[in-house]
Amino acid sequence: MMTNDGGLSKAGLDRLRGVMGGHVERGDLPGLVALVSHRGDVHVDAIGRLAFDGSPMKRDTIFRITSMTKPVTAAAAMILVEDGKIGLDDSVDRWLPELADRKVLLTVDALIHQTVPARRAITLRDLLTFRCGYGIIAVFPERLPIQRAYAEAGLAPGPVFPSFPADELIKRYGSLPLAFQPGESWLYNAGSEILSVLIPRIAGRTLGEFLRERIFTPLGMKDTAFYVPADQHYRFATAYMNDSRARQLKVFDPPVTGRFSNPPVFENGAAGLVSTADDFNAFAQMMLNGGSLGSARVLSRESIAMMTTNQIVADQKRESQLFLGSTRGWGFGVSVFTGLDDSHSAPGRFGWDGGYGTSWYSDPNAQLTGILLTQRVMDSPKPPAEFTDFWTTLAEIAAD
Repeated sequence: MMTNDGGLSKAGLDRLRGVMGGHVERGDLPGLVALVSHRGDVHVDAIGRLAFDGSPMKRDTIFRITSMTKPVTAAAAMILVEDGKIGLDDSVDRWLPELADRKVLLTVDALIHQTVPARRAITLRDLLTFRCGYGIIAVFPERLPIQRAYAEAGLAPGPVFPSFPADELIKRYGSLPLAFQPGESWLYNAGSEILSVLIPRIAGRTLGEFLRERIFTPLGMKDTAFYVPADQHYRFATAYMNDSRARQLKVFDPPVTGRFSNPPVFENGAAGLVSTADDFNAFAQMMLNGGSLGSARVLSRESIAMMTTNQIVADQKRESQLFLGSTRGWGFGVSVFTGLDDSHSAPGRFGWDGGYGTSWYSDPNAQLTGILLTQRVMDSPKPPAEFTDFWTTLAEIAAD
């Protein structure tokens, strides 16, 4: 894929387009946008349609990026650190008194009342590294008392996200015990949801306002927000979900009347953003460039280095192998590859996926970024075929 001058070869890009176009032709999904960037050379393919009966897919189509929101929220938290508003190892009790004096389950399968006091308070670092004691317990089918308690509190994992006010969300977390002591174990997702409450309380403005002022506007991310305004609904892709009984895809979230079509009750820093390929590439390039893009500096090189360095050890992710496997760790809001288990898991590569069918990774060694945007809700933590084909083909042609 790489030419001698560091550019992108036409043959390699044609091969990638053919592989990804095959998924659309087979009806796996109505359309997609795929972006590849290498040392400033950017190529974008828009294939298929916004919906099976919709208008043609375009480069500026807007997608729900769900968990690709997490690294953006982590960057916002690091801005507050650099502003001197909070330290990485500061307790969050000052701003989140609902989480003070935590109780911790005796064991992960204990009854909700079988607890001991937390050995210390939750810190910002715990939230960023997903070691705060809250999060998804990867036991399926769900049968543990703590899992039932999450469901009763409206915090169970799934494709429909919390839709109550931020103060109510943190109150509900405060009603639950921690599954593990702070710092002890990596559990997915909750850290970013809690950051969605912490950041506005520290910054004195809404999460959306803070992201727009400190990240989106400096980087020129004009289409990234927590909802799509009415006059842009024509650019918004329809989200689909697999209907196993009918053996076909059904509409999960429509562009005009769906969950992302109006200002949300809760600006969800774990999964709430919409964006475009070029917008998110601006964020990815900022990360890859050590915190800056053009004349805009969002974060220091040191902060980016911490975000993109693995922060957890094997024992800490033992409960969550389903999400990270054996060759990935976690930095601040992003997954970081630590080893090789297939052709595209280059050590040092960082990024994350979105559960509605989006994927982003950047490789600082190769100065390579890939972004795949679809709107087919994932059936499991295992990557869908279109993800695997995108990253495998990109790795193959990168080696040409």
